[in-house]
Amino acid sequence: MTRIALIHALSHSVAPINDAFARDWPEARRMNLLDDSLSADLARNGSKGLDGAMHERFQRLAQYAVDTGAQGILFTCSAFGPCIEAVARRHAGIPVLKPNEAMIDEVAQGQGRLGLIATFAPTLASMPPEFPRGTAIEPALAEGALDALNAGDTQQHDALIAAQAVALSKRGCTRIALAQFSMAQARAACETASGLPVLTTVDSAVRALRRRIGPGSA
Repeated sequence: MTRIALIHALSHSVAPINDAFARDWPEARRMNLLDDSLSADLARNGSKGLDGAMHERFQRLAQYAVDTGAQGILFTCSAFGPCIEAVARRHAGIPVLKPNEAMIDEVAQGQGRLGLIATFAPTLASMPPEFPRGTAIEPALAEGALDALNAGDTQQHDALIAAQAVALSKRGCTRIALAQFSMAQARAACETASGLPVLTTVDSAVRALRRRIGPGSA
């Protein structure tokens, strides 16, 4: 049975990706590693947070996952791209995915201006450069949405994200991308409010990882 390591920097990312696996790849054996101090430290230190010490922390998490027999690693927080890329280089023998890779591939296949919404500000600094050159991106921060989610107010969380989707549609965006796994639950609200197609990182990540591990994987 295929063993997949899911490494989280936000506790709210755990449920969405596990739900997607249960729906789309239930045969995979999942292990969840959560270190929510990663996101807290990055938020406190800004761009300086992706330093050598942070890279080492990611390497240790990945090595632990590999030592347990993981045949693939999926990181679920999109603000740590350079750290994840370094892990992928070190463990080139297995698939190591950033959370947004598959969604970015889907964006590249479409056309029109993309509205990129995040609830965690550092994501809007780290993620846009990962899109293909020439991709028209309009970033937006749903301020207060993550605080609402932390307080258990999922309705307010979704409403704040949907409000940004509406604003982006008025600025000429033709499609919306939700940048974080923790935002996946707001997809329906965004589509209803904005009338635009909404991409999430969760479902596409599961499909991409399964394809990379190979047909017939279980």
